[in-house]
This record gives sequence, C-alpha cells and structure tokens, in this order.
Amino acid sequence: MAHQHTPHGSHTGHDHAAHDAHDEHHGHHHHDAHHHSHGHGHGHGHGHVHAPKDFGRAFAVGIALNGGFVIAEAVYGVLANSMALLADAGHNLSDVLGLLLAWYASALAKRLPSQRFTYGLRSSSILAALINAVLLLLVTGGIAWEAIQRFGHPDAVEGRTVIIIAAIGVVINTATALMFMAGRKGDLNIRGAFLHMVGDALISAGVVLTGVVIMFTGWLWLDPAVSLVIAIIIVLGTWGLLRDSISLALHAVPQAIDAQAVAAYLAALDGVTEVHDLHIWGMSTTETALTAHLVMPAGYPDDAFRSTITEFLKSRFQIGHATLQIELGDPQVPCTLAPAATV
Repeated sequence: MAHQHTPHGSHTGHDHAAHDAHDEHHGHHHHDAHHHSHGHGHGHGHGHVHAPKDFGRAFAVGIALNGGFVIAEAVYGVLANSMALLADAGHNLSDVLGLLLAWYASALAKRLPSQRFTYGLRSSSILAALINAVLLLLVTGGIAWEAIQRFGHPDAVEGRTVIIIAAIGVVINTATALMFMAGRKGDLNIRGAFLHMVGDALISAGVVLTGVVIMFTGWLWLDPAVSLVIAIIIVLGTWGLLRDSISLALHAVPQAIDAQAVAAYLAALDGVTEVHDLHIWGMSTTETALTAHLVMPAGYPDDAFRSTITEFLKSRFQIGHATLQIELGDPQVPCTLAPAATV
C-alpha cells in the first residue's frame, strides 16, 4: 500500500479530495512488531501491557498439553464411569480446536497486504474471536443441558480417579492460561484463548471439589449442580467477548476509543472549519483505523501538519492507521458522501 500524495499546489477545488494525507506504515510491519500491546483496543482500557511479540509458542504448548489431556480424560472418564470427566473432555476438545483457530488467525493477521487483500488478513483475528465465543457458548450450553439431565438420573462414579484426573486438568489449564495472560487486554483474540483456559481450569476445579465431596457424603446430585454453576460462570465471562467481537465485525468504534473526543480534537485544529465523514473501526483485534474529511478553506498546510495529527492520534487514541482528506469547502463542489459524523 504505497503512499498516494496529491501535489500541494493544485487547490483548484475541482474534486472534493483536494489532498489526501495518509499514515499507512509501509507493509504494516510497525504494528505487527509491537503487536499493539498498549491495549488500545476493544473495551479494555489504555493500560500499557508489555505482551510478547508472538504467542506462537504459547499456542503450540497449550495445544500439545490440552490435546494430550483430552485423550487421557476421555479414557479415564469411561473407566471411572464419570460423565463429569467425559463432559470436561468434550469441553477441553472444543478449546483445543479454539486454540488452533486463534493461532491460525494470529498467523494470518501477520500476512502482508496483497492486491486483493489490501489490508492483509488482519481481520481474520476478529472472526476467530467471534467463532471462539460462539463455540464456547455452544459447548457450555451442552454441558448445562447434560447437568440438568443428570439431576434425575445420578450415576455412581469412581471419585478418586475423577479427583486425580481433574486435578491434573487444573494444573494444565492454569499453566496454559498464564501463558496468554499478558496479551488478554491488548488483543481480543488472545483474550478469547485466555478465557477458554480459565474456563477449563474452573471446570476442572469444580470436578475435583465434586469428587471429594461425593466420596465423603455420597451426594450424587452435587455433580450436576456444580457443573451447572460453572456453566453459568463461563457464560457470564464469555458474553463480553461475544459482544466485543460482534461489534468489531460490524466495524463499530472500539469501546476504549472516545469518538467524540477524536472528533473534537480534529475540529479544533488550526485552519479546520468542519469535520465530516469520520469513521473509526477495528482493522483487527489489535489495530484501529480512522478516515476523516477536514474542511480547510486555506488549503492543506504541509506534511508536518499531517504528521502531527497522525502521531497524536496514535499516541493519544492508539489509532495507528489514519487517512485524512483535506477539502477547501467550495460550495460549488460539495462533498457527496453521506456524513458519518459531523462536528
């Protein structure tokens, strides 16, 4: 995506795009290298989070550990006649698939732009976060349904086996969650992986507790009861991920960005009499873009003016991809685009 500079001396007003001021960062290497760990993103505040540049190792280790644990949990679930372990194995399997999806999306997001995909494939991280949230809610719904069914038909289980296997699950899932914890605020996709692992750790902890109590009391109804409580906790934790990923998919202004403050900043610039067609949207789970039309009757000042704006938008609002269109405000050649936001 090369810069497209309009000659500075042609203030003829024959076209509504008198000057385009771009901040497109050649090849977008700048954003991928830093992974935008400043958390500009999407409903999680502006706190500086120094996350690793690449979560590839975390994904690989998490998938290997959890994949092996799913097999072990399924085998011992059958041997111990424990529906809780089998249900937990099913949930862990969905999370392994979710991690694979998130890992693939994070790799796609680093692909360079092409002639067809001029922004690269960075938006795939939004789709992965959305699918992850839907997948987690569906599987959790299945667990809740199974728990309700078991209230009427509680089965005897081998408590000791359940406790040992579920305790291993707590360790594995907690360790995996910690690997993703650093990036959970700056990247919705990493947040999805983190929530999956936390949810798994909670489920495994609930299964451990259930096994202990059932061994000492014989309260078989406790197994489905605890499963239902955990399912509710996971749904509450996943709802925000679903909401944020849908918003990003619909090109909503990221929650952490005050669109009115951005518009007010642009409108207050020297020489600007009006701001319209202001658009702010998430290009991925870590990058935000902006386009705006600035009416400047005196014309485009110079490149330093554009550079000052784009640097401020990046440092203050974490908007790293800004495209500004300068118009002279000639009433004979009005801007024909429908206004998105006017100041």
